[in-house]
Amino acid sequence: MQVEITLSASNDADYTARDLGFLLHKHPDHLHEREIAAGKVSIFYPEVAETRTTALLYLDIDPVGLVRGKNRISDGLLTQYVNDRPYVANSFLSVAIARSFGQTMAGKSKERQELADQALSLEARVVPVAAAGGTGVIETLFSPLGYQVSADPLTDSESRCLFDLHISGVVRLRDLLNHLYVLVPVLDNAKHYWIDVDEVEKLLDKGEGWLADHPAKDLITRSALKHRRALSNMALARLAEGDDESSDRDRDEGVRGDGREETFEQPIRLHDLRLDTVLNVIKEFGATSVLDLGCGEGRLISRLLKERGLDRIVGVDPSVQAIEKAARRLRLDQAGDALRARLSLQMGSLTYADRRWRGFDVATLVEVIEHIDPTRLSVLEMSVFGDARPRLVVITTPNREYNALFDGMTAGEMRHPDHRFEWTRTEFSSWCQRVASQYGYSTDIQPIGPVDERLGGPSQMAVFTRLDGK
Repeated sequence: MQVEITLSASNDADYTARDLGFLLHKHPDHLHEREIAAGKVSIFYPEVAETRTTALLYLDIDPVGLVRGKNRISDGLLTQYVNDRPYVANSFLSVAIARSFGQTMAGKSKERQELADQALSLEARVVPVAAAGGTGVIETLFSPLGYQVSADPLTDSESRCLFDLHISGVVRLRDLLNHLYVLVPVLDNAKHYWIDVDEVEKLLDKGEGWLADHPAKDLITRSALKHRRALSNMALARLAEGDDESSDRDRDEGVRGDGREETFEQPIRLHDLRLDTVLNVIKEFGATSVLDLGCGEGRLISRLLKERGLDRIVGVDPSVQAIEKAARRLRLDQAGDALRARLSLQMGSLTYADRRWRGFDVATLVEVIEHIDPTRLSVLEMSVFGDARPRLVVITTPNREYNALFDGMTAGEMRHPDHRFEWTRTEFSSWCQRVASQYGYSTDIQPIGPVDERLGGPSQMAVFTRLDGK
C-alpha cells in the first residue's frame, strides 16, 4: 500500500515545489527507510522539479509478522493468514504516516516554518483504498473538507470496492496528513490495534479544527473508534463541548441567528485573530518564558508550544474544569519529560499574588479582565504588575463602542453573560495609563480586528513594557 504527496508551485510563487523535502523532513535525493511493527516503510521522491515534486511512502507489510505471537485459536489459522490486511490502505498506513511525518503533522518545519503555516496546492494519492460504501462514502468524507475527489475503481465488487484515490486542494500540509491519518481507517472501517480511551484523545487531537464541523462526524467517530459505543459517545460529547465553546465565542464576537459573522469582512474569527496578534507580540519581544493568566482550555498555549525558543510556559486558571480541558487538549497525560519540563498548568485565583508567577518574560491576559468585578481589579493589578512583575504584560478586552455594529445586540447589552463590564477605548486607555504609571511600565494600545473609523476595532490590546528592562 502507498500514499503519494505532491506539491505544486507556480513560476511566480515565493517557494518551489522542491521545498516539499523541507516540509516532510525528508531529503529528495535520499531513500528513507524504517521498520515499524507491521513491516517496512520506504520513502522516496519519484518526481522532483521546481514546479511539481512528489514524495511516495510505500508500506511493505509482513503478513507473518501480523499474526506472530497472537492467539491463533480465536480466529483460526486460515483467517489470520488469508485476508486483505497487507494489501489495502488501512490503519497500518496511518501508523506509518504518523511515524514518518510526525513533525509535519504537528505543523513544524525547521527551515520553512512560514510555508508549513501556509495553504498550498497539494495532491494526495492513496492506493489501493478499500471503501465499504464505494464512491459515495469517499465523497462524504473528503468533499466537505474542500478537496476535489477522484476515485478510480480497481475491482467490480459491489460490497467492498477497491479504489485508486486522488484528492487535491489548497490546504496546509499538516491538515492533509491529519485528514488522511483519520479518514483512511474510516474508509477501511477497521483498525488493527486495541482501542481504548487514549484513542479518543488521539482522534480529537488529529481532528482538531475540522472534525467537530464535519457533517459526517458521527460516522467518522464511530468507525475510528471501532463502533465502541461508550468511546464514541465520549468523543462526540467532547466535540460538542468544543461546539458549545465556539458558540459562546461567537456570541462574544456578536454573531447571531444563522451563525454568520456579518460584522466582519475577514473569514477569520476574531478569537483566532486575537490569539495570533498576542502570539506575534510575544515572538517579536523574543520571550523565552510566558505566563498565561486565565488560560482557559489552552488555545493560546497550543500556539505557544509550536514556537521554538519558548522554554517555559505556565497556564493559570481559576476553573478546575478549564484546567482539565486544557490538559486534555494539550495531551499532558501522554507528555514526555521534555514537554513536562517546558509546560505546566496551575489552578489559581488571578486576584491573589503567587510567588510562582515571578520571573517570567511575558504575562498574558486574553479577554480576562472583563470577567473580574471592577472592585477586584486593584488586587489583580497588584498581583500581576506589583508582585509578579513580568517584563511584558499583554492584555486584550472588548471595545464596548463597537457593540453598536453587532447585528441583534441591544443598547447596553454585553457580549457575554459573564462579563462584569466592557470598556470604551477612553476608559481602557485611562486604566492602562494609571496602571503603567503606578507600577513602572510604559503602555501601547492598539485595536484588534477590522477598524471602524468612528467606533474603532472590536477588541483592544494593551502592551505594557517594564521600564527598568530587567
